[in-house]
Amino acid sequence: MYVVTGATGNIGAELVRALAEDGQRVRAVVRDPARASLPDGVEAVTGDLNRPETLAEALDGAQGMYLMPGYENLDELLALAGKAGLARVVLLSGGSAALADLGNAVSRYMTLSEQAVRESGLPWTFLRPRSFMSNALRWLPQLAAGDVVRAQFSGVRVAAVDPADIAAVAARALTGGDLDGRILDLTGPAALLPAEQVAILAEVLDRPLVCRELTDDETRAELAATMPRAYAEAFTSFFIDGTLDESEVHPTVREVTGRAPRTFRQWAEAHADAFRTESA
Repeated sequence: MYVVTGATGNIGAELVRALAEDGQRVRAVVRDPARASLPDGVEAVTGDLNRPETLAEALDGAQGMYLMPGYENLDELLALAGKAGLARVVLLSGGSAALADLGNAVSRYMTLSEQAVRESGLPWTFLRPRSFMSNALRWLPQLAAGDVVRAQFSGVRVAAVDPADIAAVAARALTGGDLDGRILDLTGPAALLPAEQVAILAEVLDRPLVCRELTDDETRAELAATMPRAYAEAFTSFFIDGTLDESEVHPTVREVTGRAPRTFRQWAEAHADAFRTESA
């Protein structure tokens, strides 16, 4: 039995599907089981990661847990996992954990989450994916309004990764055991600029999309208007000040899964209906 937190998210949903298709028993932690769309045979359980006691029943009899980062009282949750006899924890982290910058809101919660898992005494694997290809879904409202995409961080190349590939690695880490104690840097096969992603979307969707590259000042203004200040400052530090480099391509997905990571074109083709539905 494997417990998957964030079971309806970009990665969690893919992980639940991958484990179920492999014949594994899965408990999917969701806020409302009645509204969760899950594969047949998957057990939906209610839980709140900020309230570890709500997950005690879900952990009972489980072999491993896929854990989301950044929640309160992770040490308490991990203590419960230890008492339940879990064989391992696979933690979703990020590249910014390597910075260990406690003054940066994103790096801080990644770093502290990894620290909590290390100190739990449980066998662990850390997944450090770079930006998700699914971040392109943030352009949906713009595509519904027209063919111009306003792109932040226009000069920054990122080796974005398909959440399905992150899930494939997570499934291998949960069920294999040979990845215990490893930090896995996960990327796609190429580092692309935002304009290059938009150009690929244009071809896949057969639309005359235009990338409007925002200046750094315009990007700062948009971030300030759309997210808490601490997170706006974190992303500004990463991608304008250059404290985080997500352009390096890592071979980890192929090494772990035995196949090449999916390209951004493959991701876009697989999710083309989401873009077409939004713009209809």
